[in-house]
Amino acid sequence: MNSGIEHIINQKYGNAEAAFIRLKESYPELPLSDIYLAAVEIAKSYDLSEPFNEVLINKYLEQAKKLTYRLIETNPGNAWHYYFAALTEGYYAYFKGLQGELFSAIINGVEAVSKFEKCISIDRNFSEAYAAIGTFKYWKSKKLGFLTWLPFIEDEQELGISLLRLAVRKSTYNKYLAMYSLIWIYIDREEFNKAFNLAKEASSQYPESRLFKKSLARVYEEFDIKKAIGLYWQVIKSLPEDNNRYDEIETKHIIAQLYVRIGEKDKAREILSEIISIENLTPYVKDKLKERMKRVKELFLELSG
Repeated sequence: MNSGIEHIINQKYGNAEAAFIRLKESYPELPLSDIYLAAVEIAKSYDLSEPFNEVLINKYLEQAKKLTYRLIETNPGNAWHYYFAALTEGYYAYFKGLQGELFSAIINGVEAVSKFEKCISIDRNFSEAYAAIGTFKYWKSKKLGFLTWLPFIEDEQELGISLLRLAVRKSTYNKYLAMYSLIWIYIDREEFNKAFNLAKEASSQYPESRLFKKSLARVYEEFDIKKAIGLYWQVIKSLPEDNNRYDEIETKHIIAQLYVRIGEKDKAREILSEIISIENLTPYVKDKLKERMKRVKELFLELSG
């Protein structure tokens, strides 16, 4: 499990898939292999900005669902069985959210959190559930903060942060998710020193991870823009040679904007010109980049005027 998860974090998707296939062969009655095979597909497509293999992802999650409910029927007092169910619903929610199906994502998300909370009700020390519950409680309260005057809507931002801190300290399989969520919550709250310390720790633990490198670069934008630019260039260099150039264009646009902020407009204009000259993008990538390319061209014209 840990080996496969670390391969996902480090973008070694073939190795991750092989690890979870071995897990499936050793423990065919457990749904974890199917859940994480779906996670590999989702992470790979999201990281490389490729179309999702919906058929395969849904196949893995449906199989996980069947195995999970079989386990719950057999032993309803086992917290791990509800954890498997929660993870399955959680990945459904994440996948649907990435596809823009927000209503379905919310329904699956609420179901996932209720099952994570069931884990805690069975075993208060079940720390694997803290990351998801903490993330959900923080962002639910953040987005619905204007309704906290109602008797049934509580502000649970601080509770969410506390649960995420516990997950960072105690979780085995979800520590990296807790770290990632907490970094972006600290950024959201403009608590940049806390975000920096955690992003630095995460990047040292997972030095190959583009996920944490991007997070650290975003925090450095508040302290040292040139260091942020250096990290963003590292992200670009770490992309596979056969990538579809979406991440390269997105990251170069960020770098160009940072050069503008420190007054190096010639460098910014040169990067924007490189972006505009990129050809042979797939229709999928062109569609995803439509609004960004519009902003790229607007900034280029502004700097060329």
